[in-house]
Amino acid sequence: MASKKQRIGVLTSGGDAPGLNAVIRAVVKSASSLGWEVLGIHDGFEGLLGTKSYRVLTNADVQGLLPRGGTILRTTNKGHFGPRRSDELSEEDPYVRAVKAIEEMGLRALITIGGEGTQRISLELHKLGAPVIGVPKTIDNDLAGTDRTFGFDTALQVATDAIDRLHTTAASHNRVMVLEVMGRHTGWIALHAGLAGGADVILIPEIPFSIERVAEKVHARDVQGSAFSIIVVAEGARPRGGQEMYIAEGRLGGIGHWVGEQLEHLTGKDVRVVVLGHLQRGGSPSPYDRLLSTRYGAAAVQAAARGIYGEMVALRGQDIVTVPLAEACGYLNRVRPHSDLVLCARSLGIVFGDEL
Repeated sequence: MASKKQRIGVLTSGGDAPGLNAVIRAVVKSASSLGWEVLGIHDGFEGLLGTKSYRVLTNADVQGLLPRGGTILRTTNKGHFGPRRSDELSEEDPYVRAVKAIEEMGLRALITIGGEGTQRISLELHKLGAPVIGVPKTIDNDLAGTDRTFGFDTALQVATDAIDRLHTTAASHNRVMVLEVMGRHTGWIALHAGLAGGADVILIPEIPFSIERVAEKVHARDVQGSAFSIIVVAEGARPRGGQEMYIAEGRLGGIGHWVGEQLEHLTGKDVRVVVLGHLQRGGSPSPYDRLLSTRYGAAAVQAAARGIYGEMVALRGQDIVTVPLAEACGYLNRVRPHSDLVLCARSLGIVFGDEL
């Protein structure tokens, strides 16, 4: 009698990022080489609830996915899977229902592609016995346990290109250009793009700033004969003694425009504000992100083949390893104010708006 075919599941959860489809492709192709069947779960963990929403993925289904942005499985950062506030198990608990669905679908493993929130959900499912394996995704690069998340390099490329373009128009009109980039809790995109693009001021969540200090930098450049300035600000940056800014309930944003308005008042210069927003999430992944996503997807299947669950694949140095999910979502990977990147920027004359 023929043995039952092994089956694994894969889903994408949280915000979208360039490289999601590349991971899906690698999972399907790697699983196919083992003779396994892959079920693609729709709409993140929500696809496990109620009438389960999924489809079988074959090699034919993933042709052409490597350069394609977004996710063919769709994703969501809303739904039923909030923090678990009780250890009591109930049949109505979405986590319990999800574990039951995984069992009913006969999954040897469930590969969960996402950031900190996704891996927190994965950890809770693992505690209930689900065979989960995480894959680290976030353009913010703030997930602990790994040196790099896929999606970050592409977002960085978009932000750096924007700075390059702003330089020419800023210099032509002697303007101050403020570029707001993503980065809710961490300033990795702002810091890397600011350095790569030659920004004059970088404002990040890890270093609360003084708007007066930023204005001083703009004035100093005028005195030195540089009548324009480029300022990069992460969406989660905040003035010293203040809080993050929101454009609507639960929607971070507005700091770029606030900085622009304050500088126009303090310096008297013409200030323009550009908010990149979701442009950083869209489009084709960079070659680096395609490669990293592919390595992550293949490594997740290899972990399933070895029976490694409750862990996340991660980049450590030049190697892909696995780390416990508890480590991956135990804290955020934040910019250290005295790291070599920050010190490098300061040595180049870049201002962070703090007092030194």
